[in-house]
Amino acid sequence: EFTVTCSFAFTCPRTAYRGEKMRILLIEDNALTRYTIKSLLDKLGHEVVAEAEDGPSAVKYFSELKPDVIFLDLMLPGRSGVEILEDLRAVDPAARVVVVTAVEQDEIDRSLSGKGVNAILRKPFSFDDFKTLMKELTL
Repeated sequence: EFTVTCSFAFTCPRTAYRGEKMRILLIEDNALTRYTIKSLLDKLGHEVVAEAEDGPSAVKYFSELKPDVIFLDLMLPGRSGVEILEDLRAVDPAARVVVVTAVEQDEIDRSLSGKGVNAILRKPFSFDDFKTLMKELTL
């Protein structure tokens, strides 16, 4: 069972992604999930420029590396993914963020409302659905 919810109303003209390799920041505390997402991104020709397991590392890598897209888990140690999303938005309000979650949809929709999330990737997910999500992000 898999659901991808996407919203592609970007606030800045980032046209350099059309079919090109994207630089990704992966923020996820679970090593197996990080490995899986990184492997899928590699297979699709994208580059994971950094991996973070917590908020401070995420903001540091985001500020230094300026990735094209951030994959952000909502359940992280210390601060929640929603709080980290606010920190990332403070650095760059136009950051492209894909939230990765296994949390029930209604609860997520309430917590992310108005936060400017570009897509939600619900765990577990298939390769075909992941590939579709990445294709939409490169349009």
